[in-house]
Amino acid sequence: MMLSSLVWSPTWQLILVGLVGIIVWHLMPAYRANARMLAQLAFFGVMSAILVSANLVPFSYDGEATDTSALLWSAAKLLWWLHLAWAIIGVVRIYLVLEGKPREARLLQDLVVGIVYLGVALSMLAFVFGVPIGALIATSGAVAIIVGLALQNTLSDVFSGIALTLGRPYTLGDWILLNNGVQGRVIESTWRSTHILTAESNLVVVPNSSLAKLDLTNVSRPDERHRVSLSVRIAPTRMPSIVTEIMRNALLNSASILTEPQPLVVLKSLDAVAIEIELQFWVATPSQTMAARNEVLDLVYRHAKSMGLAFAAPLTSVSYLAHMPADEPAAPMTPLELLKAIPAFGSLTTEERQELAGAAVLREFRKGQVIVQQGDALATLMLVGRGVVAISIDGRDAGRLAPGDYFGRTRLWASVEPGTLKTLTDVAAYEIDDNMISSVLGRRPIIAEKLAETFTERERPGAAADAQDHKHEGGARVFLNAIQTILRA
Repeated sequence: MMLSSLVWSPTWQLILVGLVGIIVWHLMPAYRANARMLAQLAFFGVMSAILVSANLVPFSYDGEATDTSALLWSAAKLLWWLHLAWAIIGVVRIYLVLEGKPREARLLQDLVVGIVYLGVALSMLAFVFGVPIGALIATSGAVAIIVGLALQNTLSDVFSGIALTLGRPYTLGDWILLNNGVQGRVIESTWRSTHILTAESNLVVVPNSSLAKLDLTNVSRPDERHRVSLSVRIAPTRMPSIVTEIMRNALLNSASILTEPQPLVVLKSLDAVAIEIELQFWVATPSQTMAARNEVLDLVYRHAKSMGLAFAAPLTSVSYLAHMPADEPAAPMTPLELLKAIPAFGSLTTEERQELAGAAVLREFRKGQVIVQQGDALATLMLVGRGVVAISIDGRDAGRLAPGDYFGRTRLWASVEPGTLKTLTDVAAYEIDDNMISSVLGRRPIIAEKLAETFTERERPGAAADAQDHKHEGGARVFLNAIQTILRA
């Protein structure tokens, strides 16, 4: 009879239901969140119904437990408070969501769950163990002030990290620019700091508290494309329309910049000393900015030189133009100037360069004209004096030729053109006969060996597709064998 009354007592029923609820909570997998929430609500509802039917109050302190029944009642109240916390947490995990922001939702859920556990823990201390919460909170407040002062920098970083996570001004992989001059790609973000990998491959660790105070520009939003601006000052010896057209050709010649959005040439100012021009173009990613700037500046110099343009003196120097040539079309660079500018011919003597220049014949091509098709042989060597030539391999863009570049074939080459050459602008090129090239190289075998490597690399202008690489293997060896044959003849 005693055993029966003990089993059917509300206290034992609460303990039994609470223990079964704990077992079910741990047996159900975490990914079945809905089922866990319903089960926990059911167990909490059953325990609350038992309390109501027995007129028991779990949120009051009944004094110190001195006998078995009081200890069991304390255990039952602990289980009820625990299941209350789990029921609230189950609802929070299911219904506290942020559409399209799972990371922020998870952080917010964790904050609410922490508050729930803290509140339940304080309730257990007050209503089960009789701890004076008011005094505890006052003491904890004093301790919190001391700890807060000792850890204020760390806590500032942590809360700033929470704010940055919720605000999401950047994500991992984004390229950001700070107003203190630091820029790079975000590779790691923790509660304490953010790690930024710069273009110089340096790792910059910025505390979140400092980052939250800085002006931040996310270059990767809305996409990775990045605009670059360059200023160029040209002496006013030609009409501005001619100068802008030459600058457009320089941008057209670049393989490092994007064609969409279209590059722009903007006239910023005009006076008696200079035509100031701003070149605006886009690169695929911010990390390509430096390489694109270098290439564009090189092409600006080449095209300006080929068209007879002079760069204006800096604003800080005192410089005046004594002669202002008439606005007339500029002649392309002379063959001798081209040969001096090409590194491959740098080892030639002045007489040899003059000999080659004297044999050069000017050829002009209209915009859009195909100079040579892929697979055909061009029996002369040609030096680009003005304009832009595009190289395509199997229909794919494989590079551009600018003033100072060269193309073509002589009998020293045992191969054909690896790609189709087509003009993108009006082009002026100097053609040097095969016999003259062979005669000069035949007298200078050492220079010929150096040129062999250069010419073999020129067979892949810009960085041709890997699929074409096998066509050019051994080109230098074939070239040298041909030279040796000429020398023995």
